[in-house]
Amino acid sequence: MTQRIECSSGIRREQAVSTALAAVRRGDLVIIPTESVYAIATDAFSERGVAALREAKGYDDAVPLPLMVGGRSMVAGIAARISDDARCLMESFWPGALTVLLQPQPTLAWSLAPGAPLAVRMPLHPVALSLLAATGPLVVTTANVPGLAAPMDVDDAVAQLGHVAALALDAGSLGGTTALASTVVDTTVEPPRVVRDGAISVDELRQRCPGVIPSDGAPTA
Repeated sequence: MTQRIECSSGIRREQAVSTALAAVRRGDLVIIPTESVYAIATDAFSERGVAALREAKGYDDAVPLPLMVGGRSMVAGIAARISDDARCLMESFWPGALTVLLQPQPTLAWSLAPGAPLAVRMPLHPVALSLLAATGPLVVTTANVPGLAAPMDVDDAVAQLGHVAALALDAGSLGGTTALASTVVDTTVEPPRVVRDGAISVDELRQRCPGVIPSDGAPTA
């Protein structure tokens, strides 16, 4: 049975993060809040945790798994190269609804998806950020059964994936900031290209980082 901990503020949040940290270090799956939906997370370096997450979501080993980090400094330890455009994007839009594709460090000992770029985001939620600051990079994806809607409250998240999660952090109803998926920008190519439209528009990206081009590669005004 999934342990549920209310984590909206204060001491409860500290206790919740401490309990979640212990679960992550064991290689367990944990349901956590983000700024838009509830997600399921595990230690990016735990073979047990990553395998359990893949099984829960119905992903085979070829499916790349997205990462969340608690700060830009964490990226230097997992990315082989961070371009000036990637730095601009992270400095301008993190924390927030922007996922950046980066080349992984070749020496990393994990099983996210051989040969695939890293998909990295820094979420805009205090509980998620507190946990990530303690754990380091986590594999994080929406806490839903494939084909069902992403959960915006913890009851729905537990109903869908509580059977595989050791812990669920309850931060109330979510989606107030944005219910849109994150925008994804591939910075492994030059110029960096939007590969998925989302909460941050191409115009917003280009206002801060003019080198970014839209998914169709067409010039913008």
